[in-house]
Amino acid sequence: MRILPLILLQLLLSAGIMAQGTETVRIPGSNITFNMALLPGGAYQMGSAANEPGRDDDEGRNRVQLDSFWMGVCEVTWDEFDRFQYAKFDTDSTTAAEPFRADAVARPTPPYFDFVYGRGRAGGYPAASMTQQAALRYCQWLSDKTGDFYRLPTEAEWEYACRAGASTTYSWGDDPKQAGEYAWFYDNSAGSYQKVATKKPNAWGLYDMHGNVAEWTLDFYVADYFKEGDTVLVNPVVFPTKKHSRTVRGGSFEDYTEELRCADRRKSEIKWQARDPQIPKSKWWNPDSPFVGFRIVRETGTKTKAERDAFFEKAIKD
Repeated sequence: MRILPLILLQLLLSAGIMAQGTETVRIPGSNITFNMALLPGGAYQMGSAANEPGRDDDEGRNRVQLDSFWMGVCEVTWDEFDRFQYAKFDTDSTTAAEPFRADAVARPTPPYFDFVYGRGRAGGYPAASMTQQAALRYCQWLSDKTGDFYRLPTEAEWEYACRAGASTTYSWGDDPKQAGEYAWFYDNSAGSYQKVATKKPNAWGLYDMHGNVAEWTLDFYVADYFKEGDTVLVNPVVFPTKKHSRTVRGGSFEDYTEELRCADRRKSEIKWQARDPQIPKSKWWNPDSPFVGFRIVRETGTKTKAERDAFFEKAIKD
């Protein structure tokens, strides 16, 4: 990780930041679209203060500086994920410079039963129950379809986007009683995820950063991630060395308000795949985590297909 002097962080914080616009993206060969928001580069205090209610033992504070990046306004929906999951919904039509061949794509295995247990699918419900590896394969597929570089957000990017310039417990402030205006969680979800973008967005126009489904990040889970210091971490990321565990952020429809905090972190668990009947266990599905989905980011720079493939080879540990 690169570092910056603390004085530069203070200058960046004093400059002020705001979201810089949105863009609608159509998945080539389909009528499916999704929206991305351009988030400005900036610096912030990542993590939670010592007196924050609900703070876990592995939480602390880091000073972080990030480049600008695009982020999904909503969580990836089943409408989008199904274009990847089912070859019959996919086509070779693409506007990317490199031709796309559907038969060259690794696709999710058919679930042996309904991993979302009757919850909604078509019409704007968040995709859920996939492994982090499956979420990354979706990103790789989408990158090949479009020619742009899509991936999961790092932990640092995710929290930065969630906070949207705020330093409070939640993006809306410190009052947990306001959660119902912004999030689907234990008290109001009726035990199920809901359609995306049906609650208020945060200050940068991002929906469901708190609740609905928790979201995969790119990072391998490290318990001592937060370390105090006089330097600034620049674009930090912890790449995996093995399959478990990965970091999940945001809380879900199953969680109470303290799990919706911007700084709350959770590590993936092997037991999420316990009821998968496949041997060896599937690379694609976690039958016991219908509360986990994902959203995507897109870097502002470009990468060749070879560079993208090298990234996914490093990031995915099946």
